[in-house]
Amino acid sequence: MLDELVTAGGTAVVGAMATDSWMLARTRVAELFRRRGGEERQQAIEGQLDSNARLVAEAEDGDQVRQTLLPLWQLELRSLLRRDPAAAEELRALIEEVRPAGNSESKWVQDVVVRDNAKAFLVQGGNIVNHHHSPESAPARSAEPPQREGRSRVKVPPGPLGDRS
Repeated sequence: MLDELVTAGGTAVVGAMATDSWMLARTRVAELFRRRGGEERQQAIEGQLDSNARLVAEAEDGDQVRQTLLPLWQLELRSLLRRDPAAAEELRALIEEVRPAGNSESKWVQDVVVRDNAKAFLVQGGNIVNHHHSPESAPARSAEPPQREGRSRVKVPPGPLGDRS
């Protein structure tokens, strides 16, 4: 249960960095640590939050930076909850307050640009099996079932190289 709360809390903190909900998240996290460590701890956490948010905002790939920062914030929150288990309820409230309204799942965005008669096959959260045969690449099939013994026969249609018997 502690691990789930720490994961959700860390995800909420780094997920809010460089977003519209950042100032709310920053304020709530700083308050959470101030109540359990005083003004000095609050200032240290605010400095760390500001520095981490700046890294996310300035990065070419903000999600990659968030993934890198996630274990750091999980460690901070786990340490806080071990020192004061009563902080769990406040952390749950922070997570609910920071999470986008009506959404308890992550949203994924995938941008794909395809040009010059190219094809793209995409999947999010699952598997895809795609078999594509163009008339030129599909093997010719006989109407007769293959023989069980001996040699099998495959009819090859005439192609650009002439009749291949």
